[in-house]
Amino acid sequence: MIEREVKLLFSSAEDARVAVQATGARLVRARRLQDDALLDTPKGRLRRRGCALRIRVEAGQSRLTFKGPVEPGPMKVREEHETLVGEGPVTARILESLGLHVWFRYEKFREEFTLGDAIIAIDETPIGTFVEIEGSESGVTAAAEATSR
Repeated sequence: MIEREVKLLFSSAEDARVAVQATGARLVRARRLQDDALLDTPKGRLRRRGCALRIRVEAGQSRLTFKGPVEPGPMKVREEHETLVGEGPVTARILESLGLHVWFRYEKFREEFTLGDAIIAIDETPIGTFVEIEGSESGVTAAAEATSR
């Protein structure tokens, strides 16, 4: 699977919500907490390649995601594979037994909207509020333009 996305910085979650709602986007997933852990080898092999391996725990479900290196271009495009796993902490222990370790943890609040074939997420993170738009190239471009007006 190929992930296509852009991220737009907003001054607050309320400003982001107003901008997203002004596009006519429809709420599909309410605001919820996500707990993310990034894993890598002790020498940072994945990060050096521009890749990421993440375990995300959200609303009682856990997902394991691999993201490949970003391809050059106007939007972030990269290979992505994701699957549900039974328990995030157990999955982390299994991966740690194989020589990986959690090198970064973060929590964020996310709510998701849909506009055409794009998913628009409002992410409230410790470093700021972002609107992340994923979908087809034309869908991402159209939603980003609509959100930026």
